[in-house]
Amino acid sequence: MRAVLIVNPNATSTTAAGRDLLAHALESRVDLTVVHTDHRGHAIEIAETARHDGTDVIIVHGGDGTVNEVVNGLMGRPSRRAGAQRPGTEQEPLPDTMPAVAVVPGGSANVFARALGISPDPIVATNQLVDLLSARLNGAQWRRIGLMDCGERWAVFTAGMGVDGDVVAAVEAQRAKGRKVTASRYIRVAVREMLASARKEPQLTLELPGHAPLTGVYFAFISNSTPWTYANTRPVWTNPDTTFETGLGLFAVTSMNVWRNLMLVRRMVSKKHEIKARHLIRDDDLAWVRIVSSEPVASQIDGDFLGLREEMMFRAVPGALRVVAPPPAIASELR
Repeated sequence: MRAVLIVNPNATSTTAAGRDLLAHALESRVDLTVVHTDHRGHAIEIAETARHDGTDVIIVHGGDGTVNEVVNGLMGRPSRRAGAQRPGTEQEPLPDTMPAVAVVPGGSANVFARALGISPDPIVATNQLVDLLSARLNGAQWRRIGLMDCGERWAVFTAGMGVDGDVVAAVEAQRAKGRKVTASRYIRVAVREMLASARKEPQLTLELPGHAPLTGVYFAFISNSTPWTYANTRPVWTNPDTTFETGLGLFAVTSMNVWRNLMLVRRMVSKKHEIKARHLIRDDDLAWVRIVSSEPVASQIDGDFLGLREEMMFRAVPGALRVVAPPPAIASELR
């Protein structure tokens, strides 16, 4: 089995010792090539090459941003596929020869890996990976998961328009100044951006299958898995029934009232998963979601700032990617 290990040496929680341990553990199981990223988009380039050179597995040791780059390198731009922008149309069949993707967490949140049932501890995750690769060599099949086609880019677990994009943009600006990204920093930035948005008029309109357009929306999250994110070890839920094996989840609000949203956040971090509010629009297992804004608003994909957009189309693409991960039932117990 041929494998490429892509290491982001600048990821939050990667260390030289951890990278050496991972490479040593893998070399006894696979024919391994190790590549370190050295610029933004480098993982896309590596994945594009691996797709065509007979590589069986791409192993990512980095954060969610590196994972997203690898997936986009493998899949290519989604808008090139037939019908990518039109609701209700089918896409071209996805190739069955692409390398599988494995993750050993090295970022700050590692949402994708944890949603797959991979431990956030790199050492534990390395042991999981070795076991899963051994099972594959003994005849086990790769797990298949769905992806989210965002028109110009693929998302593996989330996308958003409005305050969500503002928060990501603000955090990236602080990271560019050398400040460490932590859960507490995200929370502080999120509170600040929520308060700022409370003084604005709602700009978003949602279009969903079988519904009339929904207006007066302040921000919207689109999910491809659950939980939506993590605050350190605590999962934050928006659409608990959305998984990599279902359609998309929608979470949007029509009020920026501080008290209402504090109560909503309380439900989002509760273990009871009773996420309800009068100002909340929430749906699961959607084939597509289209969002239109009255003016350009901040948008994000997988925690990376995309820029300002007036319109975005999100489509569920089932079974698009092979991953090295526990089966869904086991993964839900490990999350």
